[in-house]
Amino acid sequence: MADDPPARGRFLLKLSGELLAGAGGSGLDPQSVNGYATALLELSGKGWQIGVVTGGGNFVRGRQLRAFTRTRADMMGMLATVINAIALADAIRRAGGSARALSPIAADGPAEAFSAERASRLMQSGTVAVFGGGTGNPWVTTDTAAALRAAQTGCGLLLKGTKVDGVYDSDPQRNPHAIRYDSIGYEDVLRGDLGVMDGAAVAICRDAGIPVVVFDVTRPENVERVLEDPSTGTLIGEEKQ
Repeated sequence: MADDPPARGRFLLKLSGELLAGAGGSGLDPQSVNGYATALLELSGKGWQIGVVTGGGNFVRGRQLRAFTRTRADMMGMLATVINAIALADAIRRAGGSARALSPIAADGPAEAFSAERASRLMQSGTVAVFGGGTGNPWVTTDTAAALRAAQTGCGLLLKGTKVDGVYDSDPQRNPHAIRYDSIGYEDVLRGDLGVMDGAAVAICRDAGIPVVVFDVTRPENVERVLEDPSTGTLIGEEKQ
């Protein structure tokens, strides 16, 4: 499956843990989790094949783990993402949909062991595949995990949900004159060190031919909106000749 060309109608959403925390900023907010579950369930009902990679920042952040060795700290962070994957998959099922949590880290029972083939079959059957545990390796970000899972499962699009409406040439919260890009090439993102995704994630998407849309997902309904009109975010892809 990893060598299959990207499929139209199949996408992967990168969803940060902070978005699942709601206004509280930490832990899980049932209303927020249910909101994303409902939005994904509606898209699944319209024929979209969906994968989701969850972050873990609602439970642990890098600055909180500086007292620990990097490898152990990253493992704790990956376990946090598994919690979020289980919660989101459960919310989708409670809403009447089909969802499975998958993880490369052993979590027998609440999360199944990840394999690209199993995940692809689930997505093809209409089940939302929710990926926790990152890549299963320390020193790797969840952005890279999202790009890797998108490539492994033949996704035609990677949606990176953030709290801003796209990619800017500088931090729009600090610079009121920051310029927003409607579209930008993979190489420009890498050369510009824009901080929207880590370099490894961008390179994987470039090599796999998977376009990325960076968009504001603080409102769950924006997932469908950006699928209908990617210009509501910033499209990262091949540079136009």
